[in-house]
Amino acid sequence: MSAPNMPAQPAQNGVMMQFFHWYNEPDGSLWNELAQKAADLAEVGITAVWLPPAYKGTAGGYDVGYGVYDMYDLGEFDQKGSVRTKYGTKDEYIDAIKAAKQAGVQVYADVVLNHKLGADAEEEFPATPYSPSNRHEPIGDMVTIKAWTNFTFPGRQGKYSDLEWHWWHFNAVDYNAYEQGEFEAVYLFEDKQFDQAVDLEKGSFDYLMGCDLDVNHPEVRADLMQWGEWYVDLTEVDGFRFDAVKHVKAGFFPDWLQHVRKYAGKRLFAVGEYWSYEVEALHHFIKVTGGDVALFDAPLHYNFCEAGKSGNSYDMRTIFDNSLVQDQPALAVTLVENHDSQPLQSLESVVEAWFKPLAYALILLRQGGYPCIFYADYYGAHYKDTKAGNEYEIFLDSHQWIIDKFLEARQKYAYGDQYEYFSHANVIGWTRLGTEENSGGLAVVMSNGDAGNNWMQVGHPNTTYTDITEHIEETITTDDGGWADFRCEAGSVSVWVPS
Repeated sequence: MSAPNMPAQPAQNGVMMQFFHWYNEPDGSLWNELAQKAADLAEVGITAVWLPPAYKGTAGGYDVGYGVYDMYDLGEFDQKGSVRTKYGTKDEYIDAIKAAKQAGVQVYADVVLNHKLGADAEEEFPATPYSPSNRHEPIGDMVTIKAWTNFTFPGRQGKYSDLEWHWWHFNAVDYNAYEQGEFEAVYLFEDKQFDQAVDLEKGSFDYLMGCDLDVNHPEVRADLMQWGEWYVDLTEVDGFRFDAVKHVKAGFFPDWLQHVRKYAGKRLFAVGEYWSYEVEALHHFIKVTGGDVALFDAPLHYNFCEAGKSGNSYDMRTIFDNSLVQDQPALAVTLVENHDSQPLQSLESVVEAWFKPLAYALILLRQGGYPCIFYADYYGAHYKDTKAGNEYEIFLDSHQWIIDKFLEARQKYAYGDQYEYFSHANVIGWTRLGTEENSGGLAVVMSNGDAGNNWMQVGHPNTTYTDITEHIEETITTDDGGWADFRCEAGSVSVWVPS
């Protein structure tokens, strides 16, 4: 057995899929969908799925999962207007995990340890109002406030955990029933403080939303540790995606993770969502957590977003500048989009559809990083929502065909040394030389402008290569030294593999 305190490693050339997006239909079908599709995902080269929060949210069967109400209710109890969650029932969730694991696909659970919402009763207690934009700036004296902070979970009636949550289990809220006017504040509770081991935006970004958990409180820590034990016993998941890690005391994550790993007796993978485009902030979190938690490469996503918008004025030689995968590839989970960046969401930063094939080639066919495919990019999506008072209808293209081609190339050819050819602002490329076990190598060329070419060495002399993307019909044959002039079409990517 692997040492439980060692971070789990994905499979060789592993690929994660975020198996949901924000606007999946709230019809309770997602868990069953995963069970049905797990074998197909495994066949194309998906080795792990990240599933959305499985527990009851404040909006019951409609909550995406981040409005956490009861972490012990996985679609089992009649609470918040439904038994099931947005994605299905507890039994369907367990069955979907079993189906995925039987197909050889690991499962990562989404864990929100930052906040709770949808309390069952109000409480009165002393708190001091602080500026929402500067958590070091009090904007009034300590007063008695009234807020929704008492969680009794009446539908569950103490099953699995008998802890009822009160105001002293939290450190802040942004609501006071006695102030219904224009006064906006974050209320810091008596004898509490904003933690400094968090992102320093707004002075201290400890507070995000709802009732902010006080992870220093012994009852809170004990219950979260117990919940972790209960969860891995029940689900047998292979790892976790931690939500909103820049808002929670950084040291808590390795404490919780090591506890659950030791209890489970197995290595559990962990990746955190530290959504910042300042790569130094990500490095700091990695340092504080001892490299125990990988992070999503938000700065790389931002580069993709800018490249798509900028067209041929973007210098493709800089596409990895200031990214996590450039500096710490072993701890970078690379992505093109996610549920927060998709259109109409809070962190909307869309990667243009024309650039997505280029972006997926950049994360799927190179050394370094653990790539994550987004459900809506793979299957497409269609939904409506309002933003700034206006309703919009969104259509997202499916890129499944081209992503499957990249996955095939990743499985068969993306091995061995990597040579880079980033000498032109609009046309870049790289080769992988292959290994004894996975020979043949591959060559990738992409352009954000006109059709282009790169004279590159793939290491296999007098070998004929075919463009697996089918953008270019003609084959290319290397010379005696294993070199060839590999091509791509305008605004496109070609992936050359042995014929």
